[in-house]
Amino acid sequence: MVAAQQDQTLADIKQDLAVLTVELRKLRSELNTTGGPSVTLGGSALDRLNAIESALQRVTAKTEELEFRIGQVVEDGSNRLGDLQFRICELDPGCDIGKLAQSDPLGGGAVPAAPAAAPAPAPATDALPFQGQLAVSEEADFREAQAALDQGDFASAQMLFGQFRETYPMGPLEPAALLGEGRALESLGDTREAARRYLSAYSGFPDSPVAPEALWRLGVTLAALGSVPEACVTLGEVGARYPQSDYVSRAEASWNEFGCQ
Repeated sequence: MVAAQQDQTLADIKQDLAVLTVELRKLRSELNTTGGPSVTLGGSALDRLNAIESALQRVTAKTEELEFRIGQVVEDGSNRLGDLQFRICELDPGCDIGKLAQSDPLGGGAVPAAPAAAPAPAPATDALPFQGQLAVSEEADFREAQAALDQGDFASAQMLFGQFRETYPMGPLEPAALLGEGRALESLGDTREAARRYLSAYSGFPDSPVAPEALWRLGVTLAALGSVPEACVTLGEVGARYPQSDYVSRAEASWNEFGCQ
């Protein structure tokens, strides 16, 4: 009787592992492209910018759908692996079920906590990229966020730039804060949200001092998201709109890197 139960349990384990393998293969297939790009760009610069924004929204929706599906597989797979660990322990006379360690989620451990915010830096003398009047403490708060970004504390920088935009909505440093938040998000691996910040910094403030950099970075992140045709159009707009900017050469270098024609 015990042997029969053991054989049945081992068969169940093999079946569960097979199911997990199939689910992982399905996820892997989602990463494969199905053909050429489906985006056609043309018309005026405004039309092309609208097409880029629409393409970014489609990429965002697809990414969120895939994230949801992966989350379901991770949750289900983690539960199954925990059940397998419990059942295997039952088969081992020397295993103490009460001492089983909690399994990490499928695919990796828990997300690490964000580091503490960087302390406020000493007053700086370099000029800030803005036009207009600043509120009390606005410059100090911006420099604190910028210092965290410059020091590589990207989690704190993303948080501080977000808080800055909430505290001083649509202030003179709004485009610079969007750009800084985008750079922090990109460094943290959230390319999709970074592209959104760059697009907002450029489209909302095309005459700001940071607009050329935002447009260049938007092109680079679009390419990273797989939208190379839109990236090429975006990079071409840097020289057309801001011919005197230092970021024209960077846009041209990215253009060549992505094989734009």
